[in-house]
Amino acid sequence: MSKTLRLILGDQLNTNHSWFKTIDDSVTYVMMEVRTETDYAQHHIQKVVGFFSAMRSFAAELQSKKHKVIYIHLNDKNNLQSFEKNLDALLNQGNYTQFEYQLPDEYRLDVLLKNYCNQLLIPYSVYDTEHFFSKREELGNFFEGKKMFLMESFYRAMRKKHNVLMEGDKPATGQWNYDGENRKKLPKNHKPTPPLVFNNDVSKIVAEIKDTDISTIGSIDAANFVWPINREQSLALLDFFVAEFLPLFGSYQDAMTPNEWSLYHSRISFSMNVKMISPKEVIDKAIQEWENRKDEIEYNQLEGFVRQIIGWREYMRGIYWLKMPEYASLNFFNNTEKLPDWFWTGKTKMNCLKDAITQSLEYAYAHHIQRLMITGNFALLAGVHPDEVDAWYLGIYIDAIEWVEITNTRGMSQFADGGIVGTKPYVSSASYIDKMSHYCGSCFYKKALKTGEKACPFNSLYWNFYDKHEDKLSKNPRIGMMYNVWRKMKPEDKSALLEQADYYLKNINEL
Repeated sequence: MSKTLRLILGDQLNTNHSWFKTIDDSVTYVMMEVRTETDYAQHHIQKVVGFFSAMRSFAAELQSKKHKVIYIHLNDKNNLQSFEKNLDALLNQGNYTQFEYQLPDEYRLDVLLKNYCNQLLIPYSVYDTEHFFSKREELGNFFEGKKMFLMESFYRAMRKKHNVLMEGDKPATGQWNYDGENRKKLPKNHKPTPPLVFNNDVSKIVAEIKDTDISTIGSIDAANFVWPINREQSLALLDFFVAEFLPLFGSYQDAMTPNEWSLYHSRISFSMNVKMISPKEVIDKAIQEWENRKDEIEYNQLEGFVRQIIGWREYMRGIYWLKMPEYASLNFFNNTEKLPDWFWTGKTKMNCLKDAITQSLEYAYAHHIQRLMITGNFALLAGVHPDEVDAWYLGIYIDAIEWVEITNTRGMSQFADGGIVGTKPYVSSASYIDKMSHYCGSCFYKKALKTGEKACPFNSLYWNFYDKHEDKLSKNPRIGMMYNVWRKMKPEDKSALLEQADYYLKNINEL
């Protein structure tokens, strides 16, 4: 009699996968909580809890539908704490005749499972996760022979291929991209709608993690875990977003303000990245809402959201599979510094960084501009090694899985890939931060000061960065203007800026 063992990874919680269309007594599903996954990075406690909670909910759902499921808990006595060892034990004990798994989204696990299957004595099969709009190799094929990998080109191709916001071959409204309309600062007295949060009691899982010596970062309210842990909650979060936040999402997607951790963002990235909901149903839901409320939801709000999902998300995944494993060691600027100590505590006098880091430690979340233009911007200006930055982002955010984290961090944020993802380094002085946020007014440092005791560190570090990397950046057409400004400065002004930057870099843990 044939018996099949199917492995489900922690980010493969797709209830609509074709695997689950039929109940088959000859098929057993296995899910496992293992130390190799908790320990490859130092994760936020909410990230570990979020994954385990969602996995347990998914296993219970499969069992309720009469699928055969083996679930190995973190502290089970028979847990050998790695995929390979647990699979060996199960395959030997269960007399299975076939092993099957879905394509992992991480290069690390892709290699692990390929190597594992190569030594199996029984047949094995590999399936697609049936989640993304594009295949792993699709972006590489699309840009074959090209030197530039422009996201906008791929985004338009995805829109055409999947007929999203299209009228025949043309974009609906005649315009592809409304990014220029989506960069507004939050009005001063504007109070966003409070975010939808959940009150999941995850005390049992937190206790199990504390019983081990797993090292985590951040904090958690175990009786009121705010993140969705099943498909039902994920869909509720999506419904809440399109109803309450989509009408202003585009306008304020880049805005930042103290004490508002969610603003108009959907916060469905964790749900999507573990596949409790699919990008297609997310986009379909947003478009349907817009079609029903065109008098309330301007088109730019919708397009900005659609672009993040069918554009950036698919593009970053394509880059990952095209460029790994070499991508993980790229360091274009040869940066060598460590992250400042306060990246782990939030205890800095710089308001923007204090807010973004404290929020990240409290919620395992920050939106894309906080990640790119606050924490990432500072790390790049400070010359931090990309490995340090990668490890921090991969660990601290609940939605951080390497395929989406490393391309955004090492590529978009740190320009460590030399321009594969971004056409220029995303650095700024205080002026951009002030333009998009309400941080600067009450900060210890003064946004307008470039030198002196209370000069905003972003100002001198910004010019120091351009001066230090002139040989690599001066020919970049997108930043030539900054070098023209730098070259026209008086020598004494340049020296003062570089001295200020040097002082800040030497005293970085006291900023």
